[in-house]
Amino acid sequence: MWNMLWPLLLIVGSNCFYHICAKSMPADVNPFASLTVTYLVGAALSALLFLGSAGFSRLGTELAKTNWTALVLGISIVGLEAGFVFLYRAGWKVSSGALVANICLAVALLFIGWLLYKESISPRQLLGVALCCAGLLLVNW
Repeated sequence: MWNMLWPLLLIVGSNCFYHICAKSMPADVNPFASLTVTYLVGAALSALLFLGSAGFSRLGTELAKTNWTALVLGISIVGLEAGFVFLYRAGWKVSSGALVANICLAVALLFIGWLLYKESISPRQLLGVALCCAGLLLVNW
């Protein structure tokens, strides 16, 4: 059970700090300057965690295993980070901006799972999509 729970707790806890930081970023700083510092810290931490878990001798071997997904993930993360910074700068509340974005994401991923990974969509899931859409209307009305 713990193997299923700790990643969820890490995601939720990290996301809370993420949104607090994105909302609290000074309005007069260029978001990409701040993201540069963010990713330098992230790169350093990732490198330390890699070295601590695999050791320096595995660096070349593991880097050789990477493919296009690492590059596209990096681009996606910058888009995600910048999107939230601009979302909050546009005036969204931290309580509703992330909620709306994540509901939209969940609906999009349901259909992406169906199209790309042949995951089935049940009538109950479609009802959930309809409820999410109704919720979006209620949150933003």
